[in-house]
Amino acid sequence: MSTTPTYKYYAGGKWLEAQDAQTFEVLEPYSRQPFARVAAGGRPEARVAVQAAAEAFPAWSSTPPAERARLFLKAAEIVKRRRSEIANALARETGSTISFANFQQDLVAATLEQAAGWMYQPAGQVLATNQPGAHSIAVRRPLGVVASFTPWNGANILSWRAVISPIGAGNTVVVKPSELAPVSAGLMLAEIAHEAGFPEGVINVVSHAPGAAGEIADEFFDNPDVRVINLIGGVKTARMLAERAGRTLKRTVLELGGYNPMIVLDDVDLDYAVRTATFGSFFHQGQICLNTRHIIVQRKIYDEFVTRFVARTRTLTKGDPQNPATIIGPLVTPAAVKLVDDRIKEAVAKGAVVRTGGRHEGQVYEPTILTDVPADALVAQEETFGPVVVVEAVDTPEEAVAAANRTMYGLSSSILAGDTYRAFELAPKIQCGIVNVNTATVNDEIHAPMGGVRDSGWGRTGPDSLADFSDVIWINSRSAQTPYPF
Repeated sequence: MSTTPTYKYYAGGKWLEAQDAQTFEVLEPYSRQPFARVAAGGRPEARVAVQAAAEAFPAWSSTPPAERARLFLKAAEIVKRRRSEIANALARETGSTISFANFQQDLVAATLEQAAGWMYQPAGQVLATNQPGAHSIAVRRPLGVVASFTPWNGANILSWRAVISPIGAGNTVVVKPSELAPVSAGLMLAEIAHEAGFPEGVINVVSHAPGAAGEIADEFFDNPDVRVINLIGGVKTARMLAERAGRTLKRTVLELGGYNPMIVLDDVDLDYAVRTATFGSFFHQGQICLNTRHIIVQRKIYDEFVTRFVARTRTLTKGDPQNPATIIGPLVTPAAVKLVDDRIKEAVAKGAVVRTGGRHEGQVYEPTILTDVPADALVAQEETFGPVVVVEAVDTPEEAVAAANRTMYGLSSSILAGDTYRAFELAPKIQCGIVNVNTATVNDEIHAPMGGVRDSGWGRTGPDSLADFSDVIWINSRSAQTPYPF
């Protein structure tokens, strides 16, 4: 136990013990050995953090853009310096392969560097007016305290994404990281923010033990200083949060999951299509909201595509995520393994065929390809967060679009075709926030407005996201007295 590091929670620029010094243990997904002991915060700790954020808001909201940009760039430098250390922590705490962990660090640093420039985005606009002698402007103003719920998958990049836009817009933030990865999804971010010199209370992180998220959420909803609930997570949680937010008229920004389709047209380069399908389906062992869940192939090439896809999938190296050669690491918990296994078994019982995979060793689940999956199987309807993908044959592009739109999710999608213009004609018909032509569903650019529609949430990333965390104030001034009708 003495070799297991202990983390406190972070509020008002200080590292604090939870009430009665309570902690909980975080286990490594692959080895099931202790990774860290972490402060088990609850409602009192959340209240302390919200108060710190509220007290910091007036000064931070008026901080000049040059100073905000300087802090972002300083944080980027620290991320680069600690790249290997953070990547190793991600591999141990979340089961991320080293390659994905390093990718996250590079993306975090690049996002911080680009976001420094967002500080100089126009703060408003001059409006036309029909009123003589009037000057009309619209000004963006920050909202106050943002409560950000951060997930365990892609823990490092997504925790920073949940912080950068809110504080970039002039708000202060309290982060509630997932209990499955509290260090990578929040506490490590706090370390970097502290070292970079962010003012006390601008960024706060409250960790909690399994099953204790509710009382922290209660404080966020009941505390009038919290003005925005910012969730990166699942649809079920989002429904509960959005319902509660509606009662107190708190704004919500929701980045949720997706049942992301990939359409493969019959003029495609098959080798490229198979490589794209393999990456999109099994990157981070299917535990990314952008992973391909449903591959829709024109019947003319369906059999050949499936044969090649199965063959390539069987070459993927499985095992220890700290081994640089590993492509398929462990799922995050035994419960995650059971969910994937149950979904596959249910589909098979209803007539689905397992072309490869369907087994696991410990928490490492073999990448699995299913065909002939009936529409009423859960794996054909809901996001299954693991290395399993459904492949379906259709006759026409129009049928492919209908199949892609079959669920109520709408995050990312992909169309692969030899004729790019043919794919572009189909792209607007897919009900997703992202349509990738001739690349994978797992695709992101820092400055792009990434986000979902329908059950995949609302709000966007990139500089457009500053609007999600600010209000527009209309200022109308007159240089002469206004004539009134009475």
